[in-house]
Amino acid sequence: WTPISNNLTKNQERLTLPIMGKRQSWDAVWDVYAMSTYNTITSLSESPIDENIIFAGTDDGYIQYTTTGGENWTNLNVNALPGVPSTAFVNDIKADLHDSNIAYVALDNHKFGDYNPYLFKTVNGGKTWSAINNGLPKGTLTWRLVQDHVNKNLLFLATEYGIYVSFNQGTKWIKFSNGLPTISFRDLAIQKRENDLIGASFGRSFYVFDDYSPLREVSEEMLRKEGMLFKPRKALQYTPVRGGSRSQGGDFFWADNPPYGAVFKYYLSDADKSMADSRKEKEKDLKKAKKDIPFPGWDALENEKNQTKPTAILVVKNATNEVVARINGPLKKGFQQVSWDLTQSMQTVLTTAAEREGRRRFRRAIMVDPGSYTVSLYKSVDGVATQLGNPQTFEVERIRKNVLTNPNADKIADYAQDLKEFSTKYGVTMNDFNKASKKVKAFSKALKYVSATPGTLENEVVQLQKTMHSLNVALSGNTAKAEVGEKDDPTVSDRLMIAQRGFFGNSYGPTKMQMESLQLAKKQFSGIMPELFKFLETDVPRVEKLLQDAGAPPIVD
Repeated sequence: WTPISNNLTKNQERLTLPIMGKRQSWDAVWDVYAMSTYNTITSLSESPIDENIIFAGTDDGYIQYTTTGGENWTNLNVNALPGVPSTAFVNDIKADLHDSNIAYVALDNHKFGDYNPYLFKTVNGGKTWSAINNGLPKGTLTWRLVQDHVNKNLLFLATEYGIYVSFNQGTKWIKFSNGLPTISFRDLAIQKRENDLIGASFGRSFYVFDDYSPLREVSEEMLRKEGMLFKPRKALQYTPVRGGSRSQGGDFFWADNPPYGAVFKYYLSDADKSMADSRKEKEKDLKKAKKDIPFPGWDALENEKNQTKPTAILVVKNATNEVVARINGPLKKGFQQVSWDLTQSMQTVLTTAAEREGRRRFRRAIMVDPGSYTVSLYKSVDGVATQLGNPQTFEVERIRKNVLTNPNADKIADYAQDLKEFSTKYGVTMNDFNKASKKVKAFSKALKYVSATPGTLENEVVQLQKTMHSLNVALSGNTAKAEVGEKDDPTVSDRLMIAQRGFFGNSYGPTKMQMESLQLAKKQFSGIMPELFKFLETDVPRVEKLLQDAGAPPIVD
């Protein structure tokens, strides 16, 4: 190490300095153990443009700078800055990343009961400084400043009450603390590779703002646009593990992971409000003005209830311009984000009944191939879709190579298509069978209302129920065995489950066992289909007609 300066502080004896307005006796209660060493360099910054330019700040009110790599230093007392007392502590000093003549300094004087936000900027290498605290509330101590490494105008500031952002090199500051507690942030850092902003709070917690790169494009012109989609960063593909706690007890702390997959960020200058939201907004203004709120009318209220909620839609296409995913997002004013899990849906059938929360852990989807993709932003309002902004390209990269090489890798696409087609056919048929089974079970109730003597109709219903039970065993297995967990012969459902479960959500592709299970399921299902088709298309309608002809009421779902 080579010294590049003499002592850059005031080099005082702290015990000779006045405390509470006067010097104190040696026999007074001293507690220097709890204090940082006084007359200390608290901040140091070398210009990345010119290695000979170095700025230093001290806790006793000095700003020192050199343009000769430390051979000569210029001393500036902090009270030379407009409105700054000589006792101010230099919390942070930063050389600009893009211009060797610019630097920033954050000071505070709270140890003397002064909580003003002291933040300054020099554009002439430290000779003169001007305040850049517009937008910072009075009483907001400033702790740390960082500058974006790409956009010279983008600055972030850590303060006593959260984080602020400036889009014009400090001319104006805007609160940037959505999702943060109102707490002191003492340090900020930028992870340049990921464009992440990391804040260290005085509450002993770190917060990460993932990929702030869209903020580089913020301008008055951009904010006037109806909508804008920002370029996503590279999406890393892997098999995510479900987060959360296991059996560590109620006091175990854990935080959410960043969203997995491709994260899409977009901006909307205004929101297409629903009819109900627009009405409530007007009523809010009327209430504030203490005016009467008119009744909207029955037709208007009915239209509100029947209106489809406006939504944003993000459409992802692969390199051959095929749509591989559609993701819905919020259609709200401001910056929004949604994520795509880097899969292509293999959903085969949909049900009208809403699924219970927590039943979607098994998702029918396959990983997309690594490569280039394009995403576009649309808004959908009352059935009219409008594209917003320009499409953006991004890369999907698989972070690990497969350990095992699949000899059937060239058959993945054919297998996926075959699996989807059969799963769809099976799902639709099973839905028809389940609906028919409910109806057959209701035939016993219908017998109470027929105008016929017991005998023939009862026999028809019983025989039909026996056919139904026989088909159910063939399709889904022996219910008595299932009750106690007894082993049973593999059913079509069992075979299909094996073909699906190991294939969805992995990057290996189908195994030989999965491929054989699919073929066995198709063969087994083909053997059942003739009797099943007859049951659905002939037997159930025939018995239903016999019941209705005998006076039974119609059976509805």
